[in-house]
Amino acid sequence: MRLRVLLILSLSFLIRVRSAGAQTRSTNPLANAAAEYVAAHRSELTSGFERLLSIPNVAADPAGLRANAQYLLAALKARGASAQLLSIPGAPSVVYGEIHRPGATHTIVFYAHYDGQPVTPSEWTTPPFQPTLKRVDGEERVYARSAGDDKAAIFAQLTALDALRATGMEPKANLRFVWEGEEEAGSPHLEQILMEHREQVHGDLWLICDGPVDQSGEQTVVFGARGDTGLEITVYGPQHGLHSGHYGNWAPNPAMMLAQLLAGMEDADGHVLIPHFYDGIAPLSALEKQALAEAPDNEAMLRRKFWLGRTDGGGKHLLNLLNLPSLNINGMAAAQVGARATNVIPAMAVADLDLRLVVGEDWRTQQQRVVDYITSQGYFVTDHEPTQAERTEHARVAWVARNENSYNAVRTPMNLPMAQEVIAAVKAARGQVVLLPTMGGSVPLGAMERAAATRTITVPIANFDDNQHTANENLRLQNLWNGVGTMAALEMMP
Repeated sequence: MRLRVLLILSLSFLIRVRSAGAQTRSTNPLANAAAEYVAAHRSELTSGFERLLSIPNVAADPAGLRANAQYLLAALKARGASAQLLSIPGAPSVVYGEIHRPGATHTIVFYAHYDGQPVTPSEWTTPPFQPTLKRVDGEERVYARSAGDDKAAIFAQLTALDALRATGMEPKANLRFVWEGEEEAGSPHLEQILMEHREQVHGDLWLICDGPVDQSGEQTVVFGARGDTGLEITVYGPQHGLHSGHYGNWAPNPAMMLAQLLAGMEDADGHVLIPHFYDGIAPLSALEKQALAEAPDNEAMLRRKFWLGRTDGGGKHLLNLLNLPSLNINGMAAAQVGARATNVIPAMAVADLDLRLVVGEDWRTQQQRVVDYITSQGYFVTDHEPTQAERTEHARVAWVARNENSYNAVRTPMNLPMAQEVIAAVKAARGQVVLLPTMGGSVPLGAMERAAATRTITVPIANFDDNQHTANENLRLQNLWNGVGTMAALEMMP
């Protein structure tokens, strides 16, 4: 994959975008032709995107996932791709498509996922699977589950093919599309599916089209993702809830025990105190450090937007902190609060921990470091719900359930020829580009690289404030139109 920058400059299709994300006219006539294609079909494209968003896609609705897969399979075939579903029992299908170019010497694989996070309709201002257009700060956004994460990328890839064909251009490389149906569940079957179809999914490069662009609005190219693992910790008090007046000061309160245990894991600046938590981290290269130094500083804006009076990290910038492992409390539970609160010493307290990893760390080792810390605090740690004998024989008991559906971090070096080719292609399409060694979120890049014998680079298109994973998920439509051009430039790489 040897990119000739001048060729890309003449063939890339796109809308050039400044940091604020506003569309401007390019001096490249073919880029203007792509922008004009989007402008001429905007109403039709918006309706098509809404149709895709209207198909429910949460794991609790397997029929909805099948409907998504069939819809996308038909969309690929309609564009001349050889397409099929890659399936194994008990898992949503991977939608696979290929556009074969006779004489092509390279193959580029585009990855995205069509499944979405669960929804609680009562938390949404509009129904999550009835896409709704709204104007926010003078710009159109569409509100629906998976609008930003991750159906936008799939729709942009398909529309880019249409834009290329409308101007009489054909891709130079073989293009393959791998659209997963259980990424939001941790991709437990992805590697198995890919391994069973290794020849089909192999490519010189996988482009991961998931996640948001930089908070500045500038197009972003990311070369890695943090790994992810987790633990659920349950600590115990009495066998059942006890009257807090009759037994307070005598029966241990598991909610207080758990709070004390968790509080000892981090200092006031968010630095993790668990022994060896930061051991083994692979250092960033000089090029990666330079990229971080040149990236936009969005922190003042983010503090205002998120109503933050302070931040963790001891003064370190957000982008630097994303290249360190983290420990997060996803949630805690013990008895009831508010109108349902009772004067009770609860029987147990539970916390769910999320551990993000960076290159050089192993998820099993990181889990064990947390377990060792719990043990060091005087707890008898079990991997099952403790028995009566275990609870009465030990002063402190913790049941730790380890998330086995975990994976390590991956990072592709920025100085590889293929990395430089992607940077050049995206710059030709979009102008200013933010380069990041690692994204904050996690994607199973390791499974992809092992199964497909490839390297991975992430090119996201969604707006950072898309309410990803929460209620009222949305996509700024200009990000979608920008993304069409970005995908077209990548689809035209030789």
